[in-house]
Amino acid sequence: QAQLAESGGGLVQAGGSLRLSCAATARTFSGFAIGWFRQVPGKEREFVAAISRGGISTYYTDSVKGRFTISRDNAKNTVSLLMNSLTLEDTAVYFCAARLGPMYYGGDPARYAYWGQGTQVTVSS
Repeated sequence: QAQLAESGGGLVQAGGSLRLSCAATARTFSGFAIGWFRQVPGKEREFVAAISRGGISTYYTDSVKGRFTISRDNAKNTVSLLMNSLTLEDTAVYFCAARLGPMYYGGDPARYAYWGQGTQVTVSS
């Protein structure tokens, strides 16, 4: 099992940056692939990025490629999402999620068993 807690959200101007963190409580954190998702009211949860158990492989949705970077520190049980060049369309609640096993190259939230409660990111003009 894993418990996840996101932090680092807030209000930022368009073009700015934020770093989100996901802190995990798990006996074997390195056994979990981690994903970031986001959701706006009235819409489905959207995949953003994922990272493999060892941190070697990453996967991004097209709209954030080149702007967002996912990384992890297995010694500290944390995953980060560095978000640069933020736009109004990035406004959402951001969630981290964990799945036991290899990274999933896809955007289906059902592939992840454990979720944090989310952190709000608001980008203003």
